[in-house]
Order: sequence, then C-alpha cells, then structure tokens
Amino acid sequence: MKEESISVTEAARNFSDCVNRVRYQGMTLILLKNGTPVARLVPDKEKVFSAGELAQALGKVQLTADEAKMWRRDLRKARKTLTPPTDKWR
Repeated sequence: MKEESISVTEAARNFSDCVNRVRYQGMTLILLKNGTPVARLVPDKEKVFSAGELAQALGKVQLTADEAKMWRRDLRKARKTLTPPTDKWR
C-alpha cells in the first residue's frame, strides 16, 4: 500500500484531491501538524485493529519457549522507547 505524508494545511487546501487519492488509488495519507503525525486518511476497506482485537489475535498464536522469550525481550525493548504523550492544552 502506498503511503504519503502531507501537512494538515496542504490536506485542507486540497481535501477533495486527498479523498480521491485515498479512494481511487488506495493510498494512505499521513497528516502532519508541525512535522508530527496527527492523523491518517485511509481507504475504508482497510482493516484497522483495536488494541483489544490485536490482543485477541495474539492470544491465538502458538509460540515455542524460545520464541516466547524472544517476544518478551523484544516487547520490553520496544516499551522502553515509548514516551507518554504530552497534553498540549495545559
């Protein structure tokens, strides 16, 4: 799937074109505000999973003991890179 990042301003000025690109070309547009991703414009047919659905799907995966250890290691490593969101309204 094709993805492209554009500013929110550009998307607002060319909204009809953005919707057409998403609908007819199957493109995903990532909207940036001050260079930071804030939203996505995706084709309606694209499946987006909630955290609960992801957890349910992962619960069905059968891992060997070694795979489970690697998964846990990778998950811990990934969690260390996360930062809590800042409240821009305060």
